[in-house]
Amino acid sequence: MRVEGFSFADDGDVPNHPRWPLVVYAGAIDPGFLAASEHAFDRLFERNGWVVGFRNGIYPFTHFHSNTHEVLGIARGEATVQLGGEAGRAFIVKAGDALLLPAGTGHRLISSSRALLVIGGYPPGHDYDLIRSAAGDTGAIRARIAAVARPDADPVGGADGPMIALWT
Repeated sequence: MRVEGFSFADDGDVPNHPRWPLVVYAGAIDPGFLAASEHAFDRLFERNGWVVGFRNGIYPFTHFHSNTHEVLGIARGEATVQLGGEAGRAFIVKAGDALLLPAGTGHRLISSSRALLVIGGYPPGHDYDLIRSAAGDTGAIRARIAAVARPDADPVGGADGPMIALWT
């Protein structure tokens, strides 16, 4: 597995996170294993204390969550995803990859294979909001993002996973 962190600036519409980077886990799960069980990400996230919230895709419009972090596991197919808002960066993800988005990180689907299946998860006790723009915000959205606590465990690597060091 290759792990990288990417930080994005607040562009006015999309705040992104003020301290913590997006974490990309390339090859978090072997694609051959996923071919045998597309529930592998569900089990991985749950084993590390994260709650699976959906099994579907990614919205095709830029949005972010101000009240929770989100992990996306690519269980099937591949996609090009814009991360960090319109001023961010396009990433190509494929089966076996995972993305950990700290609260406030803009994301949208640009394109995907027909077979795309994304497993989404959240830290326990968190529900998500869906915000398309923070333009005109008086600071409440940004304060909510900054106040979301760091989870106890990395959704992919557990208590000693890469998120622990990257989000310190």
